[in-house]
Amino acid sequence: MIVAALGWASVGVFGSLPFLLIAWSVQLGIPGFGPAQTATLAAFTDPLNAIFESMSGFTGTGLTMTDNEEVLPRTLQWWRTFTEWVGGVGVIVLTTAILSRPGSGSLTLYESEARSEKIHPSIVSTVRTIWWIFILFTFVSILALWLAGMPIWGAINHAMTGLATGGFSITDNSIATYDSVAIDFVLIPIMLLGSIAFPVHYLILQGDLRNFYTDLQTRWVFGYMGLGSALLWGFLYFGGPYQTPFAALRYGLFQFVSAATCTGFQTAVDSTNVALGRWPSYAQLTVTFGMFVGGAAGSTAGGIKLIRGLTLSKGIRYYIADVFYPETAVRRLNINGRRLNEEEASREFMEAAIIVVLWITFLVVGTFVLLLTLPPAEYSLANVVFEVASAQGNVGLSSGITGPESLPTIGKVTFLFNMWIGRLEIIPVLVMLRSIFQRGGMYS
Repeated sequence: MIVAALGWASVGVFGSLPFLLIAWSVQLGIPGFGPAQTATLAAFTDPLNAIFESMSGFTGTGLTMTDNEEVLPRTLQWWRTFTEWVGGVGVIVLTTAILSRPGSGSLTLYESEARSEKIHPSIVSTVRTIWWIFILFTFVSILALWLAGMPIWGAINHAMTGLATGGFSITDNSIATYDSVAIDFVLIPIMLLGSIAFPVHYLILQGDLRNFYTDLQTRWVFGYMGLGSALLWGFLYFGGPYQTPFAALRYGLFQFVSAATCTGFQTAVDSTNVALGRWPSYAQLTVTFGMFVGGAAGSTAGGIKLIRGLTLSKGIRYYIADVFYPETAVRRLNINGRRLNEEEASREFMEAAIIVVLWITFLVVGTFVLLLTLPPAEYSLANVVFEVASAQGNVGLSSGITGPESLPTIGKVTFLFNMWIGRLEIIPVLVMLRSIFQRGGMYS
């Protein structure tokens, strides 16, 4: 776990070098660097902005320190996309696929990155299969977006970041720039693909289509995203800014799926309709809930993961019902086809509860820090909670707070921490911090 926490922190720092080198090379007028200096590129002369962008990319978050992605050199556009594409599956998973051999401790590395699902008995074979599936889906997604009318450079970048549920864009207004119904509705299944567990993809590609409805998480991916989208549609049409049912459906469905899959693509912006940050508070909180839950464990999505939410809800029902059973009763808890005895059920329930409580705790702490550092009365509480949940859930949707000038330094550092713990699901980071404090004599 310590290796994973340190590894991800190091990747965030080293991944900032392309931003720093290109920005400073242009700033200093070094021959051979063609791009003209812009305010967007100049922002990356600040190391904190460069590290923020790198960490946002590798964690698959998508919050950005750019205010106009279109003017970035294509080199940096591609680097931003590549960080999310690699980070979506996992930096350590990629390293395991390339360098590890069976029996070399690859299981420990794999699990340290908040993964436990296996396709094959061998972890090395599992991660290599994951990457082959990911590459196949990437090419299919590129083709689908190109056929829907997106230019090829945009199709390549948005297919990679969409499937990785990252959300970086090469346009100033994310997907809203294209203002295309076809592109919106092609991206929805691409984002959904990224939120489904890779073992399920593998079985479906093998011809076992039953997993669409037999796998608990996959059923709930479609179920709760459908329910959340319907609820958001109602809020936006009957009490929100959209005058037609189709407009409310188009933007509500896209934004809820984008949030719940933790992708972060945005179509609700002021240039084409109504910015997400100006939606009613109850609509913003509905999207926030989607970011909190996230997608399936074993996918590229963030959040607390569906299986934890389901385990927690089933566990609560299990313990409430326990009151009505005699002490001698032998009970089982069924979760995703597994029958757990009382000890196993208690362990899984406690693990899920600990992650959820820690997630909410850090969400509250991050919200408190931002409320202290942001200009008073400029953003509502719903805006702030939304933004912190977006960072910690590795989503990338913004209510307008994140930016090179609008987000204070303390806010940037807070979001770096939120993105880091969100990607590793908190525990590895806490283990690393405990080790540091223990060595420093601050913890005994």
